[in-house]
Amino acid sequence: MTSPSQAGLFRNTFIRSILLSGVFLQIGIWVRNFAILLFVMEQTNNDPFAVSLISVAEFAPIFLFSFVGGTFADRWRPKRTMVWCDVLSALSVFVVLLTLLAGTWKAVFFATLVSAILSQFSQPSAMKLFKQHVPEEQLQSGMAMFQTLMAIFMIIGPILGTFVYQSFGIHTAIGVMGVAFLLSAGVLTFLPADDKEAKDKTDSSFWQELIDGFRYVWARPMLRSLGAVFAIAGLAVGLMQPLVVFIVMERLGLPKEYVQWLMMVNGAAMLIGGGLVVGISKKVSPQKLLALGMLASAVSVCGIGLSTNLWLTLAFEFVSGLFFPCIHIGVNTMILQASEEAYVGRVNGVLNPLFMGMMVLAISTAGWLKAALSLVTVFEAAGLLFLLGMFVLIPLFKMKPTAAEQT
Repeated sequence: MTSPSQAGLFRNTFIRSILLSGVFLQIGIWVRNFAILLFVMEQTNNDPFAVSLISVAEFAPIFLFSFVGGTFADRWRPKRTMVWCDVLSALSVFVVLLTLLAGTWKAVFFATLVSAILSQFSQPSAMKLFKQHVPEEQLQSGMAMFQTLMAIFMIIGPILGTFVYQSFGIHTAIGVMGVAFLLSAGVLTFLPADDKEAKDKTDSSFWQELIDGFRYVWARPMLRSLGAVFAIAGLAVGLMQPLVVFIVMERLGLPKEYVQWLMMVNGAAMLIGGGLVVGISKKVSPQKLLALGMLASAVSVCGIGLSTNLWLTLAFEFVSGLFFPCIHIGVNTMILQASEEAYVGRVNGVLNPLFMGMMVLAISTAGWLKAALSLVTVFEAAGLLFLLGMFVLIPLFKMKPTAAEQT
C-alpha cells in the first residue's frame, strides 16, 4: 500500500485527506482560541477567573464525554462520525454568532463547549482509521506528520487568531470558525470509504463494551502506566495553561498580546523537534521518547515560571517546543501499538479522561492558587509534576508495546 519513505506515506489517500482536514480544523481552533481569549479578557478587564472559565468550558466536556465518545467510536462507522462531528460543530458556531448579534457576549463559551464535546467522538474515530489505513512500521512517521502540522500552526496560529480578532472583531472570528469546520467536513468526505461490512453495532450492549474498554486497559501494563502519566501530565498542564498570559503580563511586564510570540517560538521549536524525532524514531522506543519529553517539560516549565527576562523565557519556550514532539509521538505510537483495532476508540476513551479530568481540576483551581500562593509557585509545582511523570515511565523502558500484551 505504501513505501517506507515519508513520500510513500504521503501518497496514502487517508494521510492526504486527514492532513488537509487538519489544516482547516487548526485554522478554526486557533482563531477560536485567541479570539475568545482576547474577547473575554476585554469584557472582564483581565479577570484570571474568567480566563480559567474559558479552559473549563473547553476541557470539562472532554472529561465528561470521552468515555462515551471512545465507546461509540468503536461502534459507529468512523468516517461518517468524523464528517458529522465537523458539520455539527459548524452549525453550533453559527448559532453562537446569531446569539452574539443579539447582544449576549457570554455565548462564546457555548462555541467552545459544543466543539469540545464533538471532538470526543471525532478524535478516537480518526485514531481508529489511522490504525486501519497506516502500516504499523509507519505509525511513528505518520505521527510525525501530524506533529509537523501542529507545529506549523503553533507558529502561524497565534498570529492568525490575533489578526482576525483585532482587525475584524469577534463576529468575523466566529464566522471564520464555522467556515473552517465546514471545509474540514468537506475534505473528510474524500477519506477511504468505511468498510462495507463494518456496520454500526447495535447487537451488543453499550455499557458492556464500555466496561470491556476499562478491562482492556487495566490488563495491559503499558496502558496502565500511560494512564498514570496522563493523569499527572493533566494536572501539570492544567495548572499552567490558563496562566501563561499572566507570565507575559506580570513576570515580563508586557502587554497580553505578547503571548503570541511565546507560542510562535514554541511552535518553531516543535517543527524542528518533529524532524529530529523522525530521524531517531527507529532507534529509540516510544516510552523513552515520552520520558525525555516529560523531563524537558519539567525543566522548561520551572524556568518559565522563574524567568523575568523575555529572551530567557523564549529560550525555555524553545526547549519546551523542541521536546514536545517526543511526548505527542511517543504517546500516540504507544497507544496504537499496544491496542487492537477493535479497542482503539475505547482505549482513547479511557485514557483521555484521566488527562482531561485532572486538567479540568487543575484549571478550576489555577486562578485561586495564583491568588493564594504566587504565579511562580504554581509553575514550579507544574514542573515537578512533569518530573514525576517521567519517573513513572522508567520501569517500562525495556517493554515493547504490542496489542497482544498481557499482564
